[in-house]
Amino acid sequence: MVERRVELDRRYHRKRKMAKLKAQLQAGTGDKEKILYKIKRLSPYWTEASLKPATAGAAAAPAEPKAEAPKKKAPPKKPAAPKA
Repeated sequence: MVERRVELDRRYHRKRKMAKLKAQLQAGTGDKEKILYKIKRLSPYWTEASLKPATAGAAAAPAEPKAEAPKKKAPPKKPAAPKA
């Protein structure tokens, strides 16, 4: 259980640090190259392009759902024939 706790703590710390670095990068505070270097050390596959769509989508107003065509109903069933 101790190993698992260490792994979780490491992961949570990395998430908090990435959020902080991304916020600094977006705000333009500090040296951009230095911030990108730190982000790449934490997450080698991260790209700066991944930062832009996520923030643009969050700021945009949600689109209205388009009106759906009414669903067709099944034809009525024929009444059962009486038993003789």
